[in-house]
Amino acid sequence: MNDRFLRACRREPTDVTPVWFMRQAGRYMPEYRALRAKHSMLEICKTPDLATEVTLQPLKLGVDAAILFADILLPLEPMGASFEFAKGEGPVIHEPITSRAQIEKLRVIDPTDGLQYVLDAIRSIKTALAGRVPLIGFAGAPFTLASYLIEGGKSAHFVKMKRFMYTEPEAWNLLCSKLAGVVRKFLHAQIEAGVDAVQLFDSWVGQLTPADYAEYVKPHVKHILQDVMKAGVPVIHFGTGTQHLLEEMRDAGGTVIGMDARTPFAEGWKRIGYDHAVQGNLDPTILFAPPELAKKHADRVLDAAAGRPGHIFNLGHGILPETPVETVQAVIEHVHARKLTKST
Repeated sequence: MNDRFLRACRREPTDVTPVWFMRQAGRYMPEYRALRAKHSMLEICKTPDLATEVTLQPLKLGVDAAILFADILLPLEPMGASFEFAKGEGPVIHEPITSRAQIEKLRVIDPTDGLQYVLDAIRSIKTALAGRVPLIGFAGAPFTLASYLIEGGKSAHFVKMKRFMYTEPEAWNLLCSKLAGVVRKFLHAQIEAGVDAVQLFDSWVGQLTPADYAEYVKPHVKHILQDVMKAGVPVIHFGTGTQHLLEEMRDAGGTVIGMDARTPFAEGWKRIGYDHAVQGNLDPTILFAPPELAKKHADRVLDAAAGRPGHIFNLGHGILPETPVETVQAVIEHVHARKLTKST
């Protein structure tokens, strides 16, 4: 197996910096768009053969890890919160949460109850990978899942979610506790099914102040991560807009901490601590620039990492639709062309 990614997660020397990209399988790839013309997003997620096909598509670009094709919202449906992916709008929750009574009705499910198709996809993907690269599993963090449940979908200011969090703290903690219980079990089930690493996506947590994060979010995230870290695989803790939360997120848990594009890389790693591996932090929009300029920006990240073991090259968030595939591949090849210490 190409184990650069896993070695970097363990802060071990690698020959070159490993590369993978969030949303590396998706709308920027012609193969994926062709599949989406025939199947809905949920159909692909719920059909292991299709999820396998999509997961494998980016490997031709030379990435050092595959990430399971799924969606962070999948656990919500078996919990009792139905949703759909509306064209042009993204996820839409059918009955947004406005009361404690709705939260009390949510089920704390076992992953085999309603999410078996994800576990079947993992086993299918592992067979298809045949040991070529590691497979990353993932789940959404309680705050980000709760934000969708309360807002009803995407949000610019998260007013409904924050109002609920501030005015109904007991109900908020009940919601996050239920979500944390499901996510913790789900990540363990993915590890048992064969993933080599897991990532907790807290995509919208950068909306909070450090004090609010510590009070309303950190206990629930810590409950998940501190337990999952005992499973012995790398655990990536990721969020966006989190430059002001790095220390809090580090303390909540994770063997690898993600840095978004707005975090100065050298400063961020120093604040996190060199006893943690880091992932990031190229701006996804730079992949729309001419390849030579994108490579220069990649060099800035690599220069800031200074060849220190424990750096996984990634974006600050996911690859955007319509990103030129050629530029993605050019950046991957450029990162791999910069030799590090000899791998042992």
